Amino acid sequence: MSEREVLERIGAAVSENDVVLFMKGTPQFPQCGFSALVAKTLSQLGVPFAPVNVLEDEALRQGIKTYSNWPTIPQLYVKGEFVGGCDIVREMYQSGELEQLLKDGDLLPV
Repeated sequence: MSEREVLERIGAAVSENDVVLFMKGTPQFPQCGFSALVAKTLSQLGVPFAPVNVLEDEALRQGIKTYSNWPTIPQLYVKGEFVGGCDIVREMYQSGELEQLLKDGDLLPV
């Protein structure tokens, strides 16, 4: 798969889903603690999200870093916008900003 095709695949996942988490592993079987933390945070908030396991495809794993211009995984997207990685999501959750972002996007009950 060419880089262009990978970036198109990522763009489609981001645009077709309200909340997308590019992670290592799956929510049920995360393969890194950072991915596990973000998936657990989203689950605790009760927001449905589309997980994308970057370990299944090396081109995808590298492509998501290019797509977002962000060097680490996991990466969270809400309503087509890059939110951040584990540290940013954790800080936003602790401050209430993540829950507010999801409510503002009509992804959680007000």
